[in-house]
Amino acid sequence: MIPGSPPLERQRQIFLVASGLSTMGSFAGLTAKGWVLMDGTHQPMLLALHFALLSLPTLVVSGPAGVVTDRHGCERVLVWAQWGLLLGAALGALAIPLTQGRSQAALLLFSTLVVGLASAYELTARNKYCALLVNRPEELGPYLTSFSVVFNVGKLVGPPIGGALVAFTGPAMALLLDAATYLLPIASVVWLLRPHREQEQRSQGGASASLGAAWRNCGPDLRHVLRFTGLFCLVGFFHPGLAPLIAAHLVGPSPQDLGLFTSILAAGSICGGLVLQRNSEWLSQRPGLLLGGSGLVTALAQMGMAQGEGLAGWSLAMAFLIGAGTAALLSGCNLIAQVAAPQVLRGRMAGLSQIAFLGGGGLSGLIAAGLTMHWGLGPTFGLLGALGTALALLELLRRGRRQLTLVS
Repeated sequence: MIPGSPPLERQRQIFLVASGLSTMGSFAGLTAKGWVLMDGTHQPMLLALHFALLSLPTLVVSGPAGVVTDRHGCERVLVWAQWGLLLGAALGALAIPLTQGRSQAALLLFSTLVVGLASAYELTARNKYCALLVNRPEELGPYLTSFSVVFNVGKLVGPPIGGALVAFTGPAMALLLDAATYLLPIASVVWLLRPHREQEQRSQGGASASLGAAWRNCGPDLRHVLRFTGLFCLVGFFHPGLAPLIAAHLVGPSPQDLGLFTSILAAGSICGGLVLQRNSEWLSQRPGLLLGGSGLVTALAQMGMAQGEGLAGWSLAMAFLIGAGTAALLSGCNLIAQVAAPQVLRGRMAGLSQIAFLGGGGLSGLIAAGLTMHWGLGPTFGLLGALGTALALLELLRRGRRQLTLVS
């Protein structure tokens, strides 16, 4: 550590707070974008496409992001990615005053695509970077899961701010806030943080540095964690993309109703993240129990949503459970992939985790949007919830008692 720099514990707090404030701005901006697209088109597929452009780039770039992170260093890639996030958010902010109609929708979607591409690199590099901010290996699990809690606090606070700004000042202010908050993590990494750079293990060139090598070398337990997460997200992680439609259908049509719905999801996510954080060491060694249990909570709540039309309170309660279940599932997959893999693989394991949950989630949104257009929202919740329940119960029955085998 460089003399005069803050203690490592303080540095972890600085990075956590900067990331949380940036997340708050991001969700304010996403709420504003979702409202503009919903208000202008009333097309569920366009909302699903908006979330898909945020999440599906992981299928293409998370693998290369992991390879680049392990090859060139997580700190360098992290800074590059944060500048990319700032660029994408700025494009969204410019779309409101400079364009309208189809051109505005196209620029908003393009800005989301840029953010999605940069996010894949940022999350991959951040996961590996966190290991350089801890003194002992046992500190890594709680610190990684702290990001889930802070992320969901931002998801709780950001949408009401975004909804309020849309209602009282217009969407441009929410999108401008989104862009400005990306300066905080950039400043913290460049000027304030001094991690244990000497502890980072980088891969060499050649076949051993590929994503395929990481998949083969991570072991059968981690490969199953990634497969289950991707499959479950395919049927159980469509609510972010369809949140404006779900809120309008089950809660109310105003921007504040959308903010309330997404905040309830976030409140559930915070609770799920806190449970995981406080039990991270124990649960990370029991992936079948963690992922199967999280999936079961999510799927049963989705089936409950199918009965929620005209019952706003019931729908919000189910949204709380969906938030708790998905937060534990996604953060749990990431936690297991990081603590159970060798340091030299962690960038690529973060990339594979993103492919599993964000790639599956992006496809899930498109599937759910198509089903909603043909059958309606309630039957879609019921069908996908039933499929998710079957997957989760099968995981609990087959692997609920098994402990993780660590990769040396």
